[in-house]
Amino acid sequence: MESTWKVYILALISFLVGTSEYIISGILDRIAETLGTSVAAAGQLITVFSLAYAVGTPILMALTAKMDRRKLLLYSLGLFIAANLLTFILPGFGLFIAARIIMALGAGMVVVTALSIAAKIALPGKQASSIATVIMGFTASLIIGVPLGRMVATAFGWKAAFLAIAIVGVLAMFVIAAAIPRMQGDKPVPLNKQFALLKNRQVLVALAITFFWLGGYSLAYTYISPFLLQVSHLNDSMLSAALFVFGIASLVGSKAGGYSADKRGIIFTLASGMLLHIISLILLSLAGQSVIAIFATLILWSFAAWSSGPTQQFNLVSLFPESSGVMLSLNQSMMQLSMAVGAGVGGLIVNHVSLASITWFGALGVLIAVIATFILSSMASRHSAVQPAD
Repeated sequence: MESTWKVYILALISFLVGTSEYIISGILDRIAETLGTSVAAAGQLITVFSLAYAVGTPILMALTAKMDRRKLLLYSLGLFIAANLLTFILPGFGLFIAARIIMALGAGMVVVTALSIAAKIALPGKQASSIATVIMGFTASLIIGVPLGRMVATAFGWKAAFLAIAIVGVLAMFVIAAAIPRMQGDKPVPLNKQFALLKNRQVLVALAITFFWLGGYSLAYTYISPFLLQVSHLNDSMLSAALFVFGIASLVGSKAGGYSADKRGIIFTLASGMLLHIISLILLSLAGQSVIAIFATLILWSFAAWSSGPTQQFNLVSLFPESSGVMLSLNQSMMQLSMAVGAGVGGLIVNHVSLASITWFGALGVLIAVIATFILSSMASRHSAVQPAD
């Protein structure tokens, strides 16, 4: 029992990190307005964060592999807090981008270190559920963090949301210093060994599923606030409610995806979830201004999109069980990379096509992921058919 509440402290930290990453989607219109920039340009704040996270995290984790885990968690959390304070203090769009890069580097190290500590302090046989609890903190940031950020932004201005994250982060540092024991670092896995798995074609196709599923999702979700305000004509209070409902559905979808993957298999769960994902994105563009239709479609979208999350993690781990840590690390980087590309491409579409069309382009991205899922399935069955002959 003693280790359980420590895991929840780590989940709180991943909640803070998730909130700082996703909150931009909930306040994009306000950031654009205040900084005198376009919605598409403000959306690149997500691109910058995700790119810095994807590229920087594996490099920094390899460099700090031998460091005591508690010390590393405190240092990286300190960097993350400093970046949130810089966001609050510094003026202008350019300096905000610089703060986002620092924030992403701190955030990536915080999440990976928190996951490794959770596995180490867990009771025997409870490692997987400890890791799941920390990941749940990330999911909870969608449910509570994004709508809460929107409410704080409405009441006190959007910069206040980052000050609040920094204050809670400082409190968390004191708790970690007191509660988490000193812990030896890991034996470093060289980067070239981590990337050696990328030569395997099944791994590449599996990572392509992550890229196009989450890229299609990110393309639409990054611009969800301006879309709901301008295209669907929701008012501000309705938008907060919509973001909250979306978050709740993501939690239910995540649970349902894990359950279905165990019962019905990985390929069935991925393919059916992503087909629902495509349908919901198309329905959102057809929902018009009917509040009931918009809310119902948002619930379906979030449920379908997040049912693929745990399933895809399980899919990658089951490809190479003996290299599960490296596979999850590669998937984390691919997730961030796909969110960066999704937000970047979404910005181009908003600028050069229309804000209303992002759902159609998002659906196209997810469709490519469905095709990749069936390619992986046929590769796996061919591989198992060849196996007995070896």
